[in-house]
Amino acid sequence: MKKALLGCALLVAFAAHADEAAMCSASAGTYRTGVVVKGPKFSHGQFRKGVELSHTHLKMKADQDGKEYDVAIDNVFASGFEPNQRTVPTSLSGIRVNDKVEVCGQLYTHGGVGIHWVHTNCGKKPNPSKPDGWLKVIAADGAPGQNIESNTQYCSLFN
Repeated sequence: MKKALLGCALLVAFAAHADEAAMCSASAGTYRTGVVVKGPKFSHGQFRKGVELSHTHLKMKADQDGKEYDVAIDNVFASGFEPNQRTVPTSLSGIRVNDKVEVCGQLYTHGGVGIHWVHTNCGKKPNPSKPDGWLKVIAADGAPGQNIESNTQYCSLFN
């Protein structure tokens, strides 16, 4: 009975990830899932209209290819972001080593392999250089959580 339940749970998780991958593709992004191997770290950024465009970085070992990706996360789109804070936003600071995450964004290869633009594109038509991306923590049962990078409060900074 336990094996049957585990099999059902894995099937549901696989279907959920297939749906997420399809949604990412429709949002002009690249989809990756993986395990966090290095937790969130704050990085300063440039200022725009008086707001620092800081980032949080974490390392994720991807399920798809086994590579370690630098995930560059724009703090301004994080839930609970406060202008000019000099720390990782609360919604990102809870991500820990060994957590499973999924990202939808744009791959890059300068300075190593990574993915960025893992955030909303503020309602603009997505394209490969500006996808409508996201970052989600995957629960123990395989279900993706809420998009941590969907804060649109500061979209006016990019108009």
